[in-house]
Amino acid sequence: MGFADEIRAAFRRGDSAEVSRMAMAEVERARAAGDPAGEVEALYAMSRVAIRGGELTRAGDLAQEALAVARGTGDRRLEERPRHVLAAVTRMSGDFVRARELYLASIALNEELGQPGMVNSEYHNLAFTELHLGNLTAARELFREGRERVFREGYDSFVPYVCVAGTALATAEGDHARAALMVGVSESAFAALGQVPDPDDAIELQNAREAAIQALGADRFERERAAGAALKPVEAFSARGGGGGGW
Repeated sequence: MGFADEIRAAFRRGDSAEVSRMAMAEVERARAAGDPAGEVEALYAMSRVAIRGGELTRAGDLAQEALAVARGTGDRRLEERPRHVLAAVTRMSGDFVRARELYLASIALNEELGQPGMVNSEYHNLAFTELHLGNLTAARELFREGRERVFREGYDSFVPYVCVAGTALATAEGDHARAALMVGVSESAFAALGQVPDPDDAIELQNAREAAIQALGADRFERERAAGAALKPVEAFSARGGGGGGW
């Protein structure tokens, strides 16, 4: 396992301290060795930790720094991760119109680079921008396409994020019982992989959780969440009777 795989795995486990330690050491090594790819990866990791800590301005600055290094190499592949983070920072800052533009550009770049898994990921993020812009029909369709693609292509590591999408959509549709159930499905799906959600998806889950507790009360929320935790993701979606409604 190379550095990029190791540090990304640490981030997915939620070990921000280890990510920061690894990233700072790698920045020093990469700069001394004249290794821009290593520097970009380390700066990208540091920006993600900043997002997780709620430091969006710092995250944006680190991502811009990484993008500048990447551009200096002329290697478009090195631009992909910094651009992804800049789109996430923009979305989490509430500028959904600009975030949509950045995600569409990121999708185009990943298609150019032949990275279908990253294309799938950015369509997932694009769907959330549409949801927050109030474009429920567009978001619902993007989430449906993404869910079908993830199960069809066997993107197992992305299954928990499909569950987060289902949670957020249920909340937007006012189906808080369904949202509570999907919180449980999402939590179990992440736990099965030994991971925690990325920061932007974690916020979506937290917002759904708070809205459901307010609408249902804490006791019913917990019952629905526990029921969801006992379901496999594919069972949770098929329970809607052939994919009816928004599912």
